[in-house]
Amino acid sequence: MNAKQRNLVYRILPYLILTVIGICFLLPLLWVLVASIDPNALQSLKMPTRFTGANYGAVITNGENQRAFLIGLFMSLGQAVIVVILGLLAAYPLSRYQMKYKKPFMLTILFMTSLPITAVMVPVYQLFLSLKLYNNIFGVILFYVASSMPYGIWMLKNFMDSVPNDMEEAAWVDGASVFTGIRKVVAPLMIPGICTVAIFTFSGSWGNFFVPYILLQSPENFPASLKLYQFFGQYGMADYGKLAAFSVLYALPSVVLYILSQQFMSKGFGLQGGTKG
Repeated sequence: MNAKQRNLVYRILPYLILTVIGICFLLPLLWVLVASIDPNALQSLKMPTRFTGANYGAVITNGENQRAFLIGLFMSLGQAVIVVILGLLAAYPLSRYQMKYKKPFMLTILFMTSLPITAVMVPVYQLFLSLKLYNNIFGVILFYVASSMPYGIWMLKNFMDSVPNDMEEAAWVDGASVFTGIRKVVAPLMIPGICTVAIFTFSGSWGNFFVPYILLQSPENFPASLKLYQFFGQYGMADYGKLAAFSVLYALPSVVLYILSQQFMSKGFGLQGGTKG
């Protein structure tokens, strides 16, 4: 093999590897989409002889599924809103003020972002029993917020560092308070960061199975992530058509949220570096 052929192989090889990886991710997604409209869906990927929307109809019209989706949305949206608001308030002094132990504190926050939830679930379970928060939806939201705050603070602080101080100081000269400056000057320039944190926290709780499985007991309190159990019958048999339809509907909120936020995230910091003359 000469040098020209080797260079050609080196150029093609990364694309071949990426193509294989892409196919590995695409096949399960393709199975979910096809099985959701197949009245006789199986574990294997096959084109259905006829298409049907009965699987989606059965999932959507089920009252328990509707309640599970509403609970999941309430928990995830509630967590995202609280994390963004509290994260902004916590990130502001870390970004704007010089503190003696600021670096160790930020490193502690960074360490907490990598702490696995499974490592703290046993003491959290005991704590929830003591505080009578077990099997309580608001208790689960509280845990979601507490576990997401380190990431939210770290990310929002980094985004806030990119917002020029001069613009905020100009607002103070015009009579704005600190909170008004955050709300009308800093926050609008941090829309990409706010969307990033909101999407991450929403997706984290929306797709979380382990936490509600441990902290919730009553089926009427189960979010959508736990309702996947209902499609598995005795001896592990599953209704693959309804399971696939439920999975497609379950993925829609995260996809829709991401699409809606693209117009903000793509703008970046369009006003970065602007100052009041």
